[in-house]
Amino acid sequence: MDVLHKAMFVFWEKGYEATSIPDLLEAMKISRSSLYETFVDKETLYVEALRHYKKTREYKTNLLVDASSAKAGIRRYFDDHIASAFDENLPRGCLITNATIGLDTPDEQLRTMIQDGFEELEQAFYELLRKGQQTGELDPNKDIKSLSHLLLNLNHSINVVSKLNMDKNQIYDMMNSVIEML
Repeated sequence: MDVLHKAMFVFWEKGYEATSIPDLLEAMKISRSSLYETFVDKETLYVEALRHYKKTREYKTNLLVDASSAKAGIRRYFDDHIASAFDENLPRGCLITNATIGLDTPDEQLRTMIQDGFEELEQAFYELLRKGQQTGELDPNKDIKSLSHLLLNLNHSINVVSKLNMDKNQIYDMMNSVIEML
């Protein structure tokens, strides 16, 4: 497993503030000098770990882009999202959501990266909803801008509540209710 992937898991599990350089060195199996030569500092490593995480999750956005119908694509996206958020083999939640919550004053580069990720996902929801309106699957009078924002917030709320180990069935019920609203 590549060192960046290992660092990503440490940050995902512990958060930026609680992750120490010794935690990273132990997980990455590298020396302190190698860490600083390669990544400069902890913050740079964190940003790189977030970028790596985002790449590992691109397939989820593709579930929306490649969907044959709006409702089926949204259902498939959230089925995968819920399964991932509650996967016992992964840290709870989402590294990007955790980064948003965990840093009170993120630097500009981090804030921009997080905001871009939010906007990209919301845009993917919007495009799929627009496709659903064009095909007649969804009511053309629905405000799909608001609905895409709702879906984005549903995505991030699932990340947060999964950290509390809530009943997964309640999350599926919520997802089904939102899909019925479409």
